Amino acid sequence: MSRRMRDIDVRPVTEGDIPDWTRALNTGFLRSSASTEAEFADRGSYLVPSRTLGAFDDGRCVATFRSFAQELTAVGGRPVPADAISNVTVTATHRRRGLLTRMMALDLAAAKERGDVVATLIAAEYPIYGRYGFGPATHTAEWTVDVPRTGLDRHRPVPDDGGRIDLVDPAEVRKLGPELFERVRSAQPGAINRDDRWWRVNTGEIRLARAPWSEPFYAVHRAASGEVEGLAAYVCDDRWNDDKRPLNTATVKGLIATSPAAERALWHYLCSIDWITTVKSGYRAPDDLLPHLLPDPRAARLTTYADWLWVRVLDVQRALEARTYATSGTLVLDVVDEAGLAGGRYLLEAGPDGARCTRTDREAQLTLPVGELGTLWLGDESAVRLAALGRVREQQEGAALVADALLRTSRRPWCPDMF
Repeated sequence: MSRRMRDIDVRPVTEGDIPDWTRALNTGFLRSSASTEAEFADRGSYLVPSRTLGAFDDGRCVATFRSFAQELTAVGGRPVPADAISNVTVTATHRRRGLLTRMMALDLAAAKERGDVVATLIAAEYPIYGRYGFGPATHTAEWTVDVPRTGLDRHRPVPDDGGRIDLVDPAEVRKLGPELFERVRSAQPGAINRDDRWWRVNTGEIRLARAPWSEPFYAVHRAASGEVEGLAAYVCDDRWNDDKRPLNTATVKGLIATSPAAERALWHYLCSIDWITTVKSGYRAPDDLLPHLLPDPRAARLTTYADWLWVRVLDVQRALEARTYATSGTLVLDVVDEAGLAGGRYLLEAGPDGARCTRTDREAQLTLPVGELGTLWLGDESAVRLAALGRVREQQEGAALVADALLRTSRRPWCPDMF
């Protein structure tokens, strides 16, 4: 390490560092660095100083990094403690000096010490995080719906099962939303928790200077029993053609539902709103039901498909024991972790009644980097596919098939949120 690199101080921030840290964050994300006192105060209200790192060159912040406590839903519904990583930037003048590597090493070591099972992040760029042991574990998709082509009867937006849809205000969303989301999260592998601040920010009670607020419409689906089963937030534009015909778009900011019936009712409602000719779905699960809830699925055109939540396993035994398994089987995994946090040889004995994962001296059946284990853990990827790509290696013929039988899930995992 050069003397110049050693002179760059990587450390947790103090309260007095927050303005400089915030300006560096905005610079790294190519936003105006002309931050306000209101933004500094907002950052200071939720940053955890011991988990907020900065790199300082001659007293000026040139790199940022933040983590916070998170719960991630494993396959089967059990929440596991996660180290959520966000706000990662390195100023353009200080790239390729190992600053991210130093900050990441400090944070992951602390997460391991705390007992976090995994670390998570959403990658702005694909090539960065694999070298730190992360692997893409969920994907996201977005559809653009050509409403006139759907084949729906727009004159019958009300569910025919006794349910109903009501528009509610932000205060009502803050009352009913958290409990509804917890029911959704418990059944959705890959979902993360939403704290009180999330609901306050996303209903406009807290206004962020860096993100101008436009209040959405909020539609709630209630079953015939009166129970809330779904919630959609959406905004609409105001566009008309020269013949005074409407060409308006409804853009979904979020849609959650505890049942397919509620999900169907909310999408049909959105496609029935007068003047709306296009519905943008917002980010959805890659195997979302939306296209096939329409009489003509081709009316929903796939416009985005990308990796989303990345997972870095910190505790192999707890991660594999936390999730459920549809079939029974055993598998010996040789996990390679260059950082020394989770490597070793493990025997997984799993079945519908539970799983046990222990260190072992048995001969390995499947060798894989810890990042590939993160990719497989939530059930989205195929070990057979990764073996064909040369990303995992079979030590025993057929081991990848065994891994797929144990680890893959019938529905794909999904993280509804950005962080």
